[in-house]
Amino acid sequence: MTVAGMEKLEWLSRFVDQTPGDREVGGKPRQVPGVCWSKVSPTAPPNPKLILWSNEMADKLNLARGNDSVLGGGSVVDGMQPYAQRYGGHQFGNWAHQLGDGRAITLGEVKLPNEVLELQLKGAGTTPYSRFADGKAVLRSSIREFLCSEAMFHLNVPTTRALSLVTTGEMVVRDVMYDGNPAPEIGAVVCRVAPSFIRFGSFQIHTADGNYDTLKQLLEHTVKNHFPQHSVADDNGRINWLTQVAQQTAIMISHWMRVGFVHGVMNTDNMSIHGLTIDYGPYGWLEDYDTNWTPNTTDASRGRYRYGQQPQIGAWNIARLAESIAPLMDDVELLYKVLENYDAKYVESQNLMWSNKLGIEDFSENDESLIVELNEILQEVETDMTIFFRLLSSIASPEITHLSDAFYNPENIPHEKWNIWLNKWWDRVEGEPNRDKMNNANPKYVLRNWMAQLAIDGANQGDYSICEELYELLKNPYSEQPEFEEKWFKKRPEWARHRVGCSMLSCSS
Repeated sequence: MTVAGMEKLEWLSRFVDQTPGDREVGGKPRQVPGVCWSKVSPTAPPNPKLILWSNEMADKLNLARGNDSVLGGGSVVDGMQPYAQRYGGHQFGNWAHQLGDGRAITLGEVKLPNEVLELQLKGAGTTPYSRFADGKAVLRSSIREFLCSEAMFHLNVPTTRALSLVTTGEMVVRDVMYDGNPAPEIGAVVCRVAPSFIRFGSFQIHTADGNYDTLKQLLEHTVKNHFPQHSVADDNGRINWLTQVAQQTAIMISHWMRVGFVHGVMNTDNMSIHGLTIDYGPYGWLEDYDTNWTPNTTDASRGRYRYGQQPQIGAWNIARLAESIAPLMDDVELLYKVLENYDAKYVESQNLMWSNKLGIEDFSENDESLIVELNEILQEVETDMTIFFRLLSSIASPEITHLSDAFYNPENIPHEKWNIWLNKWWDRVEGEPNRDKMNNANPKYVLRNWMAQLAIDGANQGDYSICEELYELLKNPYSEQPEFEEKWFKKRPEWARHRVGCSMLSCSS
């Protein structure tokens, strides 16, 4: 039976109880060495209003719709011990030292029959880690986080979840593209949910500071509560735990590649220890199949976090995590096994991904040349990734004209190259691709940036109908849903090609 509100949930505070914390409560932004968290209070909004609600997440929590004040940061119920987590991170490859939850405040953990979930407010005010920022979030970025985290879950991509979006009744000033044009925007708070929000950077900061006792306590807390099948009492146990983290990360990134998702800011402070997609900022889905594309304008010149490099960045980040555990190891050479296991799991996951996307049974090394050739041809002319693979799932014969709707300019289709490849693929699957596998691997609907932008445009005018429609649509991304096909199963419209929020996003997004 659904309960009425937050006060009826069974709250835990394991992170606060089991790891070292800040003696000062709240306070101005500052360096806080040697701790894992600082207790803070959310900033009460002037007029909180619940706008978006995940019935699925609420059902899991056994929670009724409502709680506008708590979910907007206006009040705290008995059992909660709100805190902001301290962590560091490599940002765009450079060590940034202390970062932490600058605009996120964890309310606490909720104990459920078979799991414990952490509830965190994003945009609920300043913390000791806010640096020069205000700790707030705006409606634009909050809609993107709410819709995308829920959409990714239904795409079967490992992810954090969203429970709610509350507008705060205040305006927040943001310079969207960091170009000297700040403007007021509607304030909002998202309540996001995960087993924990512990990151790679949570460990890195203590190693960087030389606080190995804190590092050890954090590791013991993490494994005890979130990886109970492991022990970190010796080197083998630590390697086994790191290997699981590495493999979960490899699986997550393989799913990103499968659906054409680009995270946009794979800093080590944005990497979940659970192998979950976390911190939805300047993300995007491939429209044109361009492996060098990144949605993050901050990264445009370097392309460090471009689509095609995400697997390599995952390995680099795992190496940084392994380095952070090195002070606790007797034999640091064993850490190389973790990277080897990441690589092996990623290759295994990629082979499975392509087997499913192409409907191939018994994938083998002989199929690799088919995939290499496919990736090369896909990049020759502007080709919509999502539409191409979804149409490929249903063609009746190996003829490129069946896929013409996936091309932005059908007149430029390299017909001969495509028909040669299609016939190779058709022969490989003996004219009978496993269409069930293909339809379950190739979504028909993803949250393209132009779709999210339409929802944002409407919301800024007080109309949340597109938000609600997309939320419902993306619960079934692999289903045909013919009532939505004409509206949402189509290539990026021309108006979105160069529009801010569609092709261009910043870390403010």
